[in-house]
Amino acid sequence: MKATQLLENLGQSLWLDNITRDLLDSGALQHYIDEMSVTGLTSNPTIFDHAIKSSPAYDASIRDALSKGKAGEELFFDLALNDITRAADLFRAIYDRTNTVDGWVSLEVSPLLAHDTASTLAAAKQLFARAARPNLLIKIPGTKEGLPAIEEAIFSGIS
Repeated sequence: MKATQLLENLGQSLWLDNITRDLLDSGALQHYIDEMSVTGLTSNPTIFDHAIKSSPAYDASIRDALSKGKAGEELFFDLALNDITRAADLFRAIYDRTNTVDGWVSLEVSPLLAHDTASTLAAAKQLFARAARPNLLIKIPGTKEGLPAIEEAIFSGIS
């Protein structure tokens, strides 16, 4: 039996701390889910920054977005949401099968908003709505200003 299967049998949830378009396009993420018992995925801006800079898989999407006048964080979140929603779709069966215990995929609001409660909450709501996936977990910084945004996001039904 594989070590990852043993972890699953012990009730442990194995999450992948990585996402790239290549991981999605190649079928590797599906393989990790099917064969290695990966039950969730976490991401952050650093992970996406590395993925975007180190793979040509994003080039066409970047050119398209730039031609539409998008740049900066707007462009970044368009790319990230594309990958995150695809990953969330792959994990959805686990989310449903485990009654929401597993099958989560996370996306972080901009760290530039960490000290602005209202903007953090607005960004969390916007990302959750744009993704339209119940198994999306929005990460909000645990700053003094982030705590009220976390409470309000939870109250609003955002995980």
